[in-house]
Amino acid sequence: MRLQVLVAAVNQDVSRLAEKMNLQTEAVIVNQCDHFAYQEYSHRGRTIRCFSMAERGVGLNRNTALMHADGELCLFSDEDIVFYPEYEKMVCSAFEQNEDADVISFNFKVDPRRATYYNRKQGRIRWYNYGRYPTYAVAARIESLRRANVSFSLLFGGGARYSNGEDSLFLHDCLKKGLHLYRATAELGEEVYRESTWFQGYNRKFFTDRGVLYHHLYGSLAKLFSLRFLYAHRGELLKETSLKSAYGMMKQGIREGKDRNGLQGESFRKQERL
Repeated sequence: MRLQVLVAAVNQDVSRLAEKMNLQTEAVIVNQCDHFAYQEYSHRGRTIRCFSMAERGVGLNRNTALMHADGELCLFSDEDIVFYPEYEKMVCSAFEQNEDADVISFNFKVDPRRATYYNRKQGRIRWYNYGRYPTYAVAARIESLRRANVSFSLLFGGGARYSNGEDSLFLHDCLKKGLHLYRATAELGEEVYRESTWFQGYNRKFFTDRGVLYHHLYGSLAKLFSLRFLYAHRGELLKETSLKSAYGMMKQGIREGKDRNGLQGESFRKQERL
């Protein structure tokens, strides 16, 4: 199977990125910077295509890379990932072993401050556990994504209106469209730790944005999941704010998500009448 790595980058020297990431396969790199350009080169006998663009937003970045992908499999990645030499073999082997899999999440060695999961055993990803997997750990059959018309949100993630959550929304939409999601135990590489470009602490924006995200993920259960989230991570999240205050900010975000949906729905209905 033909695997392509789809790399989301910001202000990088794309001519050096394939070597820096130890890419062994074809790749599509989308680099958000201050100009537009296209560059193509060969690295270890594989074609690396690079698209530079001035627009911002990680969702837009990943959608652009996905639009230009033409392999059978894709592996989403970030600029700060360094791959192990055998990653291509491990990804292809996982899809061969799970013939019905449309999406598979793998392991990466990451800084403990960013670790949200580690797959100890393989199995299905379901509605109750899909929210822990980052996009840079996800591989997919490209045709399955296109057939299901699944893409990344432009509202969430670094560079977008709301600071994070595009990865959870992506997997949410995959499940909603009936795709089969799996987790695998293979470790494909490691992350070179860097400071987050969007995280500015557990402040009002963090909790409000999380509330908007939970509205989109959980609908009428958003408040319940907000309380669950705050209680489960209270030791980290509530050092400088109370549970009541944080919950109030998340509820504000939930209301904002509802209002935004309502405005979009009304706009759509007006267009239909026209």
